[in-house]
Amino acid sequence: MTAHIESQKNEIAKKVLLPGDPLRAQYIAKHFLEDAKLVNQVRGMFGYTGTYKGEKVTVFATGMGMPSMGIYAYELCKFYGVETLIRIGTCGTYQEGIHIKDIILATQSYTKSNYPSLFFNDTATVFHASTQLNACIQKAAKKKNISLVEGPICTTDAFDLYVETERFLSQVPNHEQILAYEMEAAALFAIGKHLHKQTACLLTVVDSQHEKAHLSSEERQNRMDEMILLALDAIVL
Repeated sequence: MTAHIESQKNEIAKKVLLPGDPLRAQYIAKHFLEDAKLVNQVRGMFGYTGTYKGEKVTVFATGMGMPSMGIYAYELCKFYGVETLIRIGTCGTYQEGIHIKDIILATQSYTKSNYPSLFFNDTATVFHASTQLNACIQKAAKKKNISLVEGPICTTDAFDLYVETERFLSQVPNHEQILAYEMEAAALFAIGKHLHKQTACLLTVVDSQHEKAHLSSEERQNRMDEMILLALDAIVL
């Protein structure tokens, strides 16, 4: 056990999905895993382990932001022997060609966060997803006839909608090439880099500066379900 995870080592699978929201972890366990067991509830950060298509899988909430992702992803890898981790979350976009409900597969993430420097003495600003794991996601998407938008994203320490747009984007190099903005992926990719783990990030676009469409709760859930099933199919390949 760690300061943040109460699970026994054998209660955590080698393959883990990482939603930010604890209630989404609960939802995934209830609707998509067989024989799901609650294995963590410290600080309300729910973790469940069950099976999907006969293979052991854990779904574990990470909370919001790089520090929170950093705690859970690091402890899962370092102390529980997790080998494969896929973040599944939501994002916003400033690109006209990216639409609400699109599913994005991140190839890399740019960040100005100090997390990689403080934790790993790594001064890089771009961290990459695992090519091998992304290939599994691409293969699963093709089988399920799901279209993916692939490319670079940005991980930010501030919720971008609360920052003046022009000032925010001026701090992101080549922002016109960034597909989406979120708050956790770069920490996961940094951990994958330094602990030699397979890491990936799937995101559903729920906010756009160019589309003012409002997603109903049902629409959001259905699109998230498609992304969740894609991640599950990819992680058991």
